[in-house]
Amino acid sequence: MGSRPSKDPRGSSAHALLLDTEESTEPLTMDSGRFVVVSLYDYPSRGPGDCAIRVGERLNILSDEGEWWKVSSSATGNESYIPSNYTAKVYNRWQFVGLSKQKAEELLMLPHNQPGSFLIRESETYPGNHTLSVRRSSSQERASVKHYRISCIENGWVYISPGLTFRTLSDLVAHYSEVSDGLCCTLGEPCFIIGSNNVPVVTGPPPIAVKRPTINWKDVDSSMIFGQSKEGAEESVVSEGLKEAINSYLYMTEECEDCSQLWDT
Repeated sequence: MGSRPSKDPRGSSAHALLLDTEESTEPLTMDSGRFVVVSLYDYPSRGPGDCAIRVGERLNILSDEGEWWKVSSSATGNESYIPSNYTAKVYNRWQFVGLSKQKAEELLMLPHNQPGSFLIRESETYPGNHTLSVRRSSSQERASVKHYRISCIENGWVYISPGLTFRTLSDLVAHYSEVSDGLCCTLGEPCFIIGSNNVPVVTGPPPIAVKRPTINWKDVDSSMIFGQSKEGAEESVVSEGLKEAINSYLYMTEECEDCSQLWDT
């Protein structure tokens, strides 16, 4: 639990500070290094019914091609290539790495999240800072998500309200899960991850890293972009992720009915 300075026995009875400005702190470590991956976007963005991966879904990484990952959704089993920066890592069920304030609000506003749903994320302004984001009401307006600055003192302890400090982020979460102590509400369940179902994180070998040679576009023809991969055929120099990106871009531009006819080699 938290430690209250002796000079202020009432400690956290004062209102916790809402996030207005953020100050630099020392980095805080994640417990055990285990994490899950969550999607931050619907992908591909071809229309409401055409997304293989949806925002908020837990993903399994099948192969790592650098900026592109081949993933499967734990919620649906769908497989797709997706930009690696379209995802975030989640430690301890509530500590997100690679998540912006806007995306935090979007995730907390998804179905299954209720008042009290929360997450902790990195500061976008100062590396090492953290912010507690809490959904305070059932309203569908993003203003119903509140953000609190988590400060760090010299000995590494953290706090939201200066009168109450904690040794770790986990201790902070445990305390505010019991009492609000100046927050907008008591913390409830961590932000819901679709397809997670609170199953334990299982450690295993890292995903396969696929290294491909630099593409010489003079050797690329339309069949490599728009043709279907044939089983047993020689591996194409164009990865499935790059094919998906090109097709998605051409689809969104909607400049032709048969884009392959415009591919000029």
